[in-house]
Amino acid sequence: MRNGRLITRRGLLMAGVAAAGGLALTRSKQLPPTYGSLLRVGDNLTYAAQHALLSGQNLVREYQTKDISSFPATGTVDPGDPKNPKASKTYREHQRGGFADWRLSVEGAVAKPASFSLAELRTLPARTQITRHACEEGWTAIGQWTGVPLSRVLDAVGILPTARFASFYSYDDWQDSIDLLDALHPQTLLAYGMNGRDLPTAHGAPLRLRVERQLGYKSMKYLQRIVVTEHLDDGGAKGNPKNGWAWYVGI
Repeated sequence: MRNGRLITRRGLLMAGVAAAGGLALTRSKQLPPTYGSLLRVGDNLTYAAQHALLSGQNLVREYQTKDISSFPATGTVDPGDPKNPKASKTYREHQRGGFADWRLSVEGAVAKPASFSLAELRTLPARTQITRHACEEGWTAIGQWTGVPLSRVLDAVGILPTARFASFYSYDDWQDSIDLLDALHPQTLLAYGMNGRDLPTAHGAPLRLRVERQLGYKSMKYLQRIVVTEHLDDGGAKGNPKNGWAWYVGI
C-alpha cells in the first residue's frame, strides 16, 4: 500500500512509463557518469526516475526544534590543521582571522561573476530549516541549518540560459557538482549557521552546502568556489565517481 491506497498494476505500469520517459529525456541531454560499473548504471535509473516522478520543488520533511539530535562530524579533518595531509594554508589564515577576509567566488556560465564575503551572504534573504541528514554509512541525524538559498546567489550573478550544473570546490581539496534542478531547489542552502550558532569548523565553517534531497556526502563542507557549467564536470581524481561514490544519490 502507498498512502493508504493499493498500488495497482496500472499504477506500476504508469510509473514505469514515466521513469522510462525520464530516462530518455535525460539521455537526450546527459546522464550521470557511470565508468562502466553496473552499480553506477543504477545511478542513471535513479536519477532519471526521480526527475520524472518528483516535482522540481518537492520538499523534504522539516522537523521541530525538539527533534534536533546529536550530529557527528564523521570523516571530517580540519583543513587548517598542519597535520592534515590536505592542509590549506589559505584556509588556516582565514580561520585565524575569524573568516573576516574569506570570500566565496561564483563564476563560470554567469552574466556577472562575483565574490561574496560572509557578511554579504548574511545580508541576503535567509532560510532556516530543520532536516534529517542521511549518511551513506547508514546513520542519520537531525540538525537545524541557517543560510542563504543557493538560488539567491545564482540569481545575483545571473546564470546563463545554457547553464546546467553547479560545481563546488572546497578547501580540503574536493570537488563535486549538482544539476540546476537541485541547485535551484528552495531547500538547497549555503549554510553559515547550525543549531542557532555559527557553523562550527567540524561541520564545514565558514560555509557549507546543504543538498537536502541527496545523501549527506553531497553537502560539501569548507566551500571556496562555485563554478556554473554547461557540461558535467565530475571532478576527476578529486570527485566522487573516481573515488567509488555515486554522483547522484537522491533520497
